[in-house]
Order: sequence, then C-alpha cells, then structure tokens
Amino acid sequence: MTDEQISKLDTGIPHSARLWNYWLGGKDNFASDRAAGDEIARRFPSIIDLAVADRAFLKRVVRFFVAEQGIGQILDIGTGLPTADNTHEVAQAIDPATRVVYVDNDPLVLTHARALLTGSAEGRTDYIEGDLNNPAEILRAAGRTLDFGKPVAVTLLGIVHFIGDFEEARSVIRELVDALPSGSYLTIAHGCHDINRAEADDIVGFWNEHGTPKIVYRSAAEIERFFDGLELIEPGVVPCSRWRPDAGDPDIDVNQYCGVGRKP
Repeated sequence: MTDEQISKLDTGIPHSARLWNYWLGGKDNFASDRAAGDEIARRFPSIIDLAVADRAFLKRVVRFFVAEQGIGQILDIGTGLPTADNTHEVAQAIDPATRVVYVDNDPLVLTHARALLTGSAEGRTDYIEGDLNNPAEILRAAGRTLDFGKPVAVTLLGIVHFIGDFEEARSVIRELVDALPSGSYLTIAHGCHDINRAEADDIVGFWNEHGTPKIVYRSAAEIERFFDGLELIEPGVVPCSRWRPDAGDPDIDVNQYCGVGRKP
C-alpha cells in the first residue's frame, strides 16, 4: 500500500466493502466496521440474509453467463474485498479461458489485488483501480485485458446505489452499455425499499450518518429503468434471492433487488 493509499484509509469510519466482508465472515475489517455491522444487524436482522443471498446470486449469475450463454469475459465493477467464490473462481472453474477484470477504488481492496490475481493459466484475471463515476477510464483500462469486440458481461453488484442522483446513475450505466457489443450482458444488484420500507429507511439513515460512501435505496420500478434498451432476462427485477434460485436456496425476500439485461 502506498503512502497515498494509506492516507485515504480511515479505519475509524465504517466502509461498505469492509462491512460486507464482516457479514460474510471475512477478516479484512476494522473495529468500526464490526461495530456498525453489529448495530445494523440489530436494527435490520435480515441484513445477514441479504449479504448471503447477494453472494449466492453472484455465483448463479456467473454460471448463467459462462455455462449457459458462453460469455468468456466479465467486467466486475465494485468487486469489494475478496472472499470465497470470487467471480474469476466461479467463471474459470467452468471455462478456464474466461477473462475477468475487477474494478474497485477502496485502498484496502487494493492491498488484496494479489489474491485476486491468481486465476487460471488459460484465462486472464486483472485488477484495476477505478471509480464507477468515471466509466470512460474504467473502459479504457479494462480494454488492456478484455476484447470489446466480443460480448462482455458487466456486473454492478451493490454499487449503483452509491450514486445518489438517479439520472446520473442512468447516464453512467448508459455509457458502459454503449461501449458493449451486441450479445453482452448487464447485471445490477441494488438496495431496494419496496420490502420492509421502515427498516430499509432506518438502515439507510444510520449508514449515511456513520459510514461511507453514502447510499440510496430505490424502488424496483426505478431499478428496472436502468435496463432501458436491453432485453430483461426472466424473471426480471426481483429480490436477488428470487433470481433463478438453486434447489435448497432459502425461500426469502431480501432488500437487494437484481436484474440481468442482454444487449440486442
């Protein structure tokens, strides 16, 4: 970690990437993250179910891309801290030649880049520092590893809700999608207040007072608008626990909605 990265790392303020790492049983977090995580779980007990369901959705959607649709390239923006079943591990277990590029802007995540860069010999796994608010820079850097002349699956899991302005979020997503060829896919998982509205508002308020970056939950209808111009894959925008669940997956609704769209 460079001096500049260290200067950015404020361990006294809870950070979303470290919080999710804590909820998923990881060790790459600090006391502030654990305290905030415990308080959020006390106020909103289903948050642990949400974290687990979101991770399970990641595995299912990567299998959908690689095994069912033959997609050989994935751009994972907002990857967060590595834990079990990272995108490249799931993808390259199916097709070792899959190329995966991770994007994040958190300094602690940067220190774990080496762990992320242990993909298969046949494929490519890369990590770039980037911010979703600057999609052009992400696309430029990702182009060193990915071939944008062939279909790419872009995953935005738990990151779009950090862009507070709705139209700005739509603009960022449009810029990413415009750079993709036909047959590419966009996946979004996004905090939603259509379920347990009072608890959802409480958690957003608590987080925005104590944590970083600030968050906004949106409705399922708003999230669906992020897929304008794309073919929304069944079952549409649903709680991530309801998107093509595997046998034995928990029969629950969570406040993390997701959807998958294909570019015609």
